[in-house]
Amino acid sequence: MLIFDAHLDLAWNALEWNRDLLQPVPQIRDRERQFAGCVPGDCTTSLPAMREGQVGLAIATLLPRFHRVPAPRSFYESRLSAYAAMQGQLGWYRHMSELGHLKELQSAAAVTAHAEQFSTGSTETPIGFVLSMEGSWAIPDPSYIPRWYEQGLRILGPAHYGPDDYGHGTGSSGGLKADGPELLREMARVGMLLDVTHYSDECFWQALEIYAGPVLASHHNCRSLVPADRQLSDEQITALVERQAVIGLALDSWMIRPGWIRGKTDPATVCLDDAVNHIDHICQLTGSAAHCGIGSDLDGGFGKEQTPHDLDTIADLPRIAELLEKRGYSASDITGIMHGNWLKFFQRAWA
Repeated sequence: MLIFDAHLDLAWNALEWNRDLLQPVPQIRDRERQFAGCVPGDCTTSLPAMREGQVGLAIATLLPRFHRVPAPRSFYESRLSAYAAMQGQLGWYRHMSELGHLKELQSAAAVTAHAEQFSTGSTETPIGFVLSMEGSWAIPDPSYIPRWYEQGLRILGPAHYGPDDYGHGTGSSGGLKADGPELLREMARVGMLLDVTHYSDECFWQALEIYAGPVLASHHNCRSLVPADRQLSDEQITALVERQAVIGLALDSWMIRPGWIRGKTDPATVCLDDAVNHIDHICQLTGSAAHCGIGSDLDGGFGKEQTPHDLDTIADLPRIAELLEKRGYSASDITGIMHGNWLKFFQRAWA
């Protein structure tokens, strides 16, 4: 079955982690094991693995962040430097597209056509992607939004971890800063979609008031199952459904099961069925499966050590469909969760 993964940091992995994503995952792992400590854990994602798992569409990010210790060094000191660095990540996507490995999608018709092509095409069909940015460090000021839109950026998640110049993200508390509302208004003006993932609670509600366009939550789980500000509350989920959003299931273990601690909890304690609990919670809360999808965030600064133990690579995502079937979900609901709901979201957003 075709899978639409709504959050993958592909270019960041290729450039920040120095991974050749044209190689099979086992080959990448073998190379990295020669250099102890060079990455947080075994990688799970490459383009061959995506093909193996029928992950034919993705929201692929520009991620203006390093992976440095101490944590403050993870952020760019200069927004202009971040902007320039993201040109490098953008260049990776463009060159991979020129070589036929990826295909950039910028319209509802393109997304729909590519879904049909990948489902029926040969193994040489490119993986389709919609370009997003996670965090706003590479936007020096709101006037850069039209420039980024012209360069293909179709989605922006203004927040990431901690505060930035536009507002507050995961692990910080506070609302939008002075330029935050103007950033959102400029996004709506040019047609750039808003990803509310990582917004603080205050920013989340302010953004929904200010931003009039389509919204999504690309990789979010449920706070009622795992209490933390990184998750969505039931009230937030309800508000997103009222806006016709889709919420992507994230596969980072600390977001799946309460009490999971990085580097301490046994990875074997989390499985894909635990992750499916979050999909089921949204479906039960809203009375519909129409607003659930997948936004795995695999290799989003972590590796195999921080994913469900029964997922070795992204090629194992089809197991989610099997688990949903065991829970009694209909074939149409499963198809929607695996790809159909994201397709419909873009058809509505870009109508």
